[in-house]
Amino acid sequence: MKVHGITDIEAFFAVVDQCKGKVELVTLEGDRLNLRSKLCQYVSVAKLFSGDETPEMEIVTYEAEDEKMLRKFLVS
Repeated sequence: MKVHGITDIEAFFAVVDQCKGKVELVTLEGDRLNLRSKLCQYVSVAKLFSGDETPEMEIVTYEAEDEKMLRKFLVS
């Protein structure tokens, strides 16, 4: 699923922390970062705030219920 314009990073990562399966951020280069890892969360936040606009990100989940929880952050 693609997400962008996340304004409440804390709420987003709180939902990620509640997920049961893997949640990965796919970078433009194709790397997959485990968003359940605090280190990867810090790297993600740094990436979000390094430019003038919030980039679109692709999030991959492996559990259907995890995707449902993250849907509120989807691009509309």
